[in-house]
Formats: sequence, C-alpha cells, structure tokens
Amino acid sequence: MAEIDASSAEQQPLLGQNGTAVPRADDVPASAASGPPSFQRNLGAVEAFAIVISIVIGSGIFTSPGAVDTNVPSPGAALGVWLVGGVLAWTGAATLAELGTAIPGEGGVQPYLQYVFGDVFGFLAAWSWLVAIMPATLAILSIVFVESLSSVTVGVSTTASGGQPLVHKLLSILVLLIVTLANSVSTRASARLNNFFVATKFIAIGAVVVAALAVVVKTATSPPTELPDWRGRNWFDARPTLNPDGTTTDWTQLSSWALLGHYSAALYGALWAYSGWDKAVYVSAELREPARQLPLAIHAALPTIVVCFLAANAAYYVLLPWSIVSTTDSIAVTAFSRLLGPAFGFAAAILVCLVVAGSLLGNSFVSGRMAVAAANKNWIPSVFSVLGKLGLPASGSATVDSASATDSDAPINALFLSATIASVYILFGNFRALLTFNGLGEFTFFFLTVLGAIVLRFREPGLARPYKPLIAAPIAFLLVSGFVVVRGAAFAPAQALILVVLWLIGLAFYYRPRSAYMAWSDEK
Repeated sequence: MAEIDASSAEQQPLLGQNGTAVPRADDVPASAASGPPSFQRNLGAVEAFAIVISIVIGSGIFTSPGAVDTNVPSPGAALGVWLVGGVLAWTGAATLAELGTAIPGEGGVQPYLQYVFGDVFGFLAAWSWLVAIMPATLAILSIVFVESLSSVTVGVSTTASGGQPLVHKLLSILVLLIVTLANSVSTRASARLNNFFVATKFIAIGAVVVAALAVVVKTATSPPTELPDWRGRNWFDARPTLNPDGTTTDWTQLSSWALLGHYSAALYGALWAYSGWDKAVYVSAELREPARQLPLAIHAALPTIVVCFLAANAAYYVLLPWSIVSTTDSIAVTAFSRLLGPAFGFAAAILVCLVVAGSLLGNSFVSGRMAVAAANKNWIPSVFSVLGKLGLPASGSATVDSASATDSDAPINALFLSATIASVYILFGNFRALLTFNGLGEFTFFFLTVLGAIVLRFREPGLARPYKPLIAAPIAFLLVSGFVVVRGAAFAPAQALILVVLWLIGLAFYYRPRSAYMAWSDEK
C-alpha cells in the first residue's frame, strides 16, 4: 500500500471546507488573505513527479504478486494483469486530474461525487473509506508485517498456505496498536517518523531487480545442469496453480465466466499495489501551474511505476520456482531466503517490514483525520473529533482546546476507532479476502467518480477544465473498472454482501433523526 506524507495529509479535509466544492484554484489568488489556510504554490513538475512516485509505490509490490499469480494460468498472464492494472490507474489518475483542476476540493473522490450526484453519494464514499477501505488497508498491512517476519522461518507465509494462525492475528493487532500509539503522540512526531520510511521502498525494489539480474547473468555464464523455470518453460503456457486452501486449479477445465472471475481477483491484487494513484491530484494545491504540471507529472510518473512493477514481478519469476510464487504473500522475503539463505531473508524481511511500517503509519494517520472530518460534519458521533486526549471532551464541545491541556494534537479517539474496526477485519478476515474487499469498495466509487466526469462533459460543457484528456481515457476506465466490480462481486459474494450491509448502515446514519442525535451529542 502507498504512503501519504503526514505533514500535508493533516491539511486535507474529507470534503473540503464546509463539505462543498470550492472555486477553482486558478480563480483564487494564492496569497488571498481570507478563507481557510492554503498551501504555498512552490512545487514544479519534477517535485510533483517525485511525490506521485512516493505515494503510489508502497508495500503492495512486495506482498500481492502471490495473490495475482494464484488467479492466472501463467506468469505471462500475471504480467499482463499488472500491465492492465497500471493502465487502469493511469487513465483513472488522468480523469481525476480533469476533475481536480475543474472542481478543487480536498479529500479524494468525495467532493467530486458530491458535486455531480449530491450529498448522499459524497457521504457514502466518505463512510466507505472510514469503515471499510481504510480499516481493511490497515488490517492488510498489519497482517503483512507479521507474515513477512514469519516467512523467514517457515519459508512461505502462512496466509497463503493455510490461513493465518490466531497467534499471528493477535500479533498483527499488536503491531497495529503500536502504530496507532505512535500516531497518537502528535502530528509533528508522526510526520518525522513517516519521513524515515520514505527511502526504504526504493532500496527494496532495487534489491529485488538487482538480485534477478545477477541470477540471469550467472545462468548465462554458467548454465546449470537443470534449467530453472524461467529458462526452461514457456512463460505463457498454462500450468496447474496451487491455491491458498491447498487445492489446485486446472485452468483447462474452467469456463470463460469462471476464468474471468479469477482474472478479476488477480486484478484486485495488482490494484492494491497501484493503490494511491487517486492521491496524485492532492499535489495540485502546491503546484505553481497545476493545469500544466499535474498532467505532466501523472503522465510521467504512472508509466515509470508500471515499468518498475513489471520489472519487479518478472524478477520474482526469475528468483523463485514458479510453483512457489502463488504460495506466498511475502514474496520478496521468500525469494531472498531461498536464493541467499536465512540471513539475507531476514535482512529482506526487515527491509520489507520497514516499507510496510511506513505504509501502516501513513494510512493510520490519514484514517484518523478522515474520522475527525466526518465527525465535524456530524456524520458520525462528535466524540471522534476530540483532539489530544482519549475519551470525551472536558468541556461541552467535542473539539476541545487540547493545545492548552496537552502537547498532543492527535485525534486519538479517531485513531483508535480505525484501529478497532481494522482489528475486527484481522480477526475474521485474511490477506487475500481483504484485498478483494478493499478493491470492491474502492473501485465502486472510482467507477462512479469517472462516470461523473463523463456526465459533466455533457451536463456542464461550459465548465472550465484547465486539463481535459481525450474522452477515451475515462471511457476505458469506466468499461474495465465496471466489469471488474461486477464480476468481482459475483466472484466474492461474501465481501460484496458485507459492503452492501455497511452501506445500508451508512444510509441509516445519514438519514437518522438529526434533532435527537444532536441532543445526545450535546449531552455528552
């Protein structure tokens, strides 16, 4: 998963000021004295390129290749899925750039959905990120942290080979609790800790690719008696694949509809690694010329990321026997353990854990701010807007003057709300089921957002659009993502049902009697 810079994330409200779309950034002078504080416009295209790279490249490239390989018939097909996922992220980011330069409003897709379809759609998107997408992300990362260390001793992660044991689940919850406590110290402490983890992801990817190149060179100069899979087998020939439950998939026996279901599940695994492309629009508030520099950054960064991910996945198939790839959710650690021994495997595990810890810290940070913003809008109980302390505010107001009582400005109640929901997902879910659950939730609203962009092309043709990609980009995203959501829901009905139930609960919150709720909130 992708990290978000903690120092800027604090300033990104869920739906912008007052929950409505604001005038275009180009219409408001950067130095305007009135209105909410704004970012300094001092970034160029190069800085924006680096920020997008940093946001998108996270822990997914070290964890989800096994989930992709399990659901495709060949390594070549797996690389094709990674390519499709990258193109999907690219077209989605380009469409959000159109919306972001036409309808500024911080907090992801919520302000765009609110502008196009109304308040209830904006609320449901925010609600989904609060109770499903962000907690599922925290659960996935906590599980991966524990399984990365575990895989050093057992060779492959237990999540893929038989389900996570209870002791591992409890350790995952402990890791999540530690990160939550770290974010509870203060915003400044979170920002400094987050910066420590930034470089680890690039070092880890570089190590994987360099190791694979070394194997290729060694095999070319000193051919072994028995050729490895990557040299002796066709990368596009179907082969039986071992599933997490111990069964084997014979791809020749599947119908086209079942095969498409597997490809949908594989794509969710790849999209987890590309997660964060929707955050690219966040940097527009700090660009000197957002209409020109944001598209330039996206169209340079996304292809670079796709190439990196394709190279890393090809490297995994060089480093490991192909029968192993589908059985691990800690593929980088497994590869180094088998190639260079336990000591290097442990070093790789530490490196991957640092990447995961950075992702976990950043996502926990943002999830707390999302809950505060929702509480400030009276969408969830106002106790979750309390800053600097755990529990109810000392005064009648939920947003206490925490600075006068403590040095902490962290939303501790909100942080523990996210951690509690994520702990439930850890206890009752598993890595690969949560990947699909996360993907279904995210891409339902990404689909609606891109649909909204197309609707606006016809409903408001005169809307100022400083950046306007060819309509083929949003249409391509709409077709692929729509199919992936529908087929993914049919392929994973349990996860889809849970999402529907959560949406119904969200609607009950949205349409609850406001007078009774406000009276309860004031009492507290």
